[in-house]
Amino acid sequence: MRDGSTAESINALVRFCARRDVDALTPALVGARADVAILFGGSILAGADVFADAVRAEVASFYLIVGGEGHSTDALRRRLHDRTSWPDVDDLTEAALFDRYLREQHGLVVDALEEESTNCGNNVTNALALLDARGIRHDRIVLVQDATMQQRMDAGFRRHVRPTTTLVNFASHQTIVREVDGAVEYDSAPDGMWDLERYVSLLMGEIPRLRDDADGYGPGGRDYIAHVDIPDDVQYAFALLQSTTEYSVRQADRRWES
Repeated sequence: MRDGSTAESINALVRFCARRDVDALTPALVGARADVAILFGGSILAGADVFADAVRAEVASFYLIVGGEGHSTDALRRRLHDRTSWPDVDDLTEAALFDRYLREQHGLVVDALEEESTNCGNNVTNALALLDARGIRHDRIVLVQDATMQQRMDAGFRRHVRPTTTLVNFASHQTIVREVDGAVEYDSAPDGMWDLERYVSLLMGEIPRLRDDADGYGPGGRDYIAHVDIPDDVQYAFALLQSTTEYSVRQADRRWES
C-alpha cells in the first residue's frame, strides 16, 4: 500500500488487525470441532450475531462470553438500549449484555460468563482461569473479538497458552472504508458499528501496542502479549495517518489499564 490515500491507509490497518484465520466458523473450516469458542465484550453488537451463527453451527463444545466493564462498554450499552429499550443496561456487564441479547434475539444460551475483566489482558487470563477452574479442555479455541483488537487477542492468548494450543481467530467484522468526494465513509457498516473517528482511533491505537519495543505490549516491553510481526505496509499506513490526517491514536483509559 503506497498510494497514500487515507481510505487505503485505514483499510491496511483493518486487514492486519481484523484477523480471520478461516472463511467461516464451521467445524469443517475450523479443522475440527473446537473445545471452546469465546466471544469478547469489546466487540460491536454484530459480534453477537457472528457468535450466534457459530453456536448454531456447533463449532465448539463449550461457549463462553468474556467481559466485565472497559473502554467499549458504554458504547455497547447505548446500542443495546437503542435497539431493545432495556431499562437496566447500565447495570449489566458486557458479558451479561451479550448473553441477554443472545437469549432474547436468538434463543441461544451459552455455557458460562466471565464478568470481571476490564481489558484485553485480563480478558485472556480470566478466561483461561475460568476454563481451568471448571476443568474445561481448551486445546483448540475459537476467538471472536472486534476487528480492531483481534490481532492483539491472538497475541495475548499465545502469551499464556501452551505452544500446542490451536487458536482460531475470527474477527467479528472486517469493516473497510472508501473515499467519496474527498470524504471517508464506511463501505457497508455492520450492526452497532463504531462511529468512524472512534474506529480509526481504535485501529491506530493497536499499532504502538502491538510493537515489540520498550513502549509496546510485547516481550520487549510490558510483556502482556507474544511477539507480533507488523508488516511494513501497516507501519507505513499508520505513519501516514498520523502525519497527514487528524485521526488520533486511542489513549489508554487508566480506569481499565489497557
